[in-house]
This record gives sequence, C-alpha cells and structure tokens, in this order.
Amino acid sequence: MDRRSMLALGATAATLAVTGGAASASPAPRVPSDAALARSLGFRSAHAEVNGTRLHYVIGGSGSPLVLLPGWPQTWWEFHKIMPALAKRHTVIAVDLRGMGGSGKPAGGYDKKTMARDIHELIGKLGHQRADVAGHDIGAMVAQSLAAHHPGTVRKLALLDVAHVDESLYQLTLIPRPGQPFFPWWFAFNQAQGLPEQLIAGRSRLLIDHFCDMLLVNRAAIDGRDRAIYAHAYATQDAVRAGNGWYQGFVQDIVDEKNHGQLTMPVLGLGAGPNYYYLAEHLPHKATDVRVREIKDSGHYLAEEQPAAVLAELNAFFG
Repeated sequence: MDRRSMLALGATAATLAVTGGAASASPAPRVPSDAALARSLGFRSAHAEVNGTRLHYVIGGSGSPLVLLPGWPQTWWEFHKIMPALAKRHTVIAVDLRGMGGSGKPAGGYDKKTMARDIHELIGKLGHQRADVAGHDIGAMVAQSLAAHHPGTVRKLALLDVAHVDESLYQLTLIPRPGQPFFPWWFAFNQAQGLPEQLIAGRSRLLIDHFCDMLLVNRAAIDGRDRAIYAHAYATQDAVRAGNGWYQGFVQDIVDEKNHGQLTMPVLGLGAGPNYYYLAEHLPHKATDVRVREIKDSGHYLAEEQPAAVLAELNAFFG
C-alpha cells in the first residue's frame, strides 16, 4: 500500500498528527437520550429487529429514502448538522450500525457483508425496495458492501472519506517510518481481544478527544457536547468490544471484497486532503459510474467540520 492509501484508510489531516493532538479528560455534560436528540432535530428514534439483531435508527422528513451510516468512534449523531436539510427532500434514516450506540451488540456478525445484510433488511422492513445510501468511515465500508451484495437495494451510493478495505490493508506497517506524520495505530490496537475494553471502558472521553483533536482541522467543529455524546456511546466494555469487532472483521472483509465485482449504480466519493486523492485513484477501479469531489478545509469528520459543503454535494448527487 502506498502512503496515500494508508492515509485514506485511517483519516485525513495528516499534518495535525505532528502537533500531538493531546487528549483531555474534561468533565462531560449530561448526555440526552437518543429520543431527545432525535426530537431536537425534528426526527424520531426507533428500533427494528433485523438479521438476528436489533438496530436503532432515527427517521424524519419526507420523499425518497436516504440511509446514512456512521463510523467509529461515533454514532448516527455525526450527521446531525445535515439531517434537517436533507429531510426537506428525503425520508432520512440515520442508523446505528450493529454494535453501535442504541443498536444491539451481539457476539459476532461484524464483517461488513453481515452488517450490510442488516441494512438491507432494515430498508425492506421500513417499506422501501430501494434507497440512496451514504456512509462514512466504517459506515462507508458497510455501504459499499451493501451495494455489492444487494445492488437492487441501492439506487445511488456516496462514500465519505473511506472505501471498503481490500488486501492492500495487509501492507500497513506496525511501526511508522521515520518522518511519517500520520500512523493509524488503532487498526492494530482494535485487533486485541479483551484488553481494549478493559482500558477504555469508563475512560472513553480520552479516546474521543484524541481522535477529534488529531483528525479535525478545526477542533471546535466537534464540541464538548458532541464529544460527550460519543463518549457515552463507547463507555461500556460491551460497546468497546463491539466497535473493535468492526476492525477484527477486516480479514473476512478482505476475502469478501474479492467477490464484489464492479458496482454499476452511480457512486460519489467525498474526501478531504489525501483521502480525496486516494478515492479519486481507487474508486474508478471499483465502479463504472464514479465522481469524486474534494471537501476543502476539513479533516476526517466531513459532515461535522464542513456540513454545508457535504450537504451541497449530497443534494446535487442524490437529487
């Protein structure tokens, strides 16, 4: 894997890592429930039993269905800045993935093919045959797997800053090279079984602050309240275990990706910094109808750092 690919698999804003991005353990404000957070946006919180697990989702708006899939270490809340505007054109369904937030945290099923089946069944259970789908980070991997394994379910696909893993992931090194400004250490850390949940449970705000401070251009884009919401979602050993399961599923994901074939529905890639160049180079090999757009002045968390730019691109693409 070249440097560009490595950067894209983690996140962007590589130069910020040089400054350290020191984490803080500031007291967290009280965290509202998912139902209260949903109501604050004009949405409602709900659950559905699908594919042997229970998914939490937030739904609102009217029009054609648009499914939003978030990443690690976040929840559906990462889309809160763009959901109300998207709901003017779409029935917006923001989902906590298997193992995330208000969703079930079963012992297994964290490979992206199984998680894609979760979303496929959820779309059907909500009365839709097809939907537009946008995913970020781990959610982008699930979205791409959904498009590959259930192409009839996905009308258009948007991937934010990340694409599905492939065997080039095996080229990541354990030790950063001299002068390398950015190193996705958590890819290896999250492979450990049993230890991360003991270290992080009850201390998740340290983890959230570290990644926000390292992977944002404007650290204030994810404020203390938002960070507290994410920290609460990953505060227990079960939550940490489940989130790590998404990374531990990468070996199976790499095997499954070899059978994806080229996607034929329209695909949009949105990337910031090095991730933009990675997606521009990578996605044309994975789909026949691809456009890639750069989100400027942003780190990895596009929808929170540059919501207006992301919203404009999604509205133009999904129509």
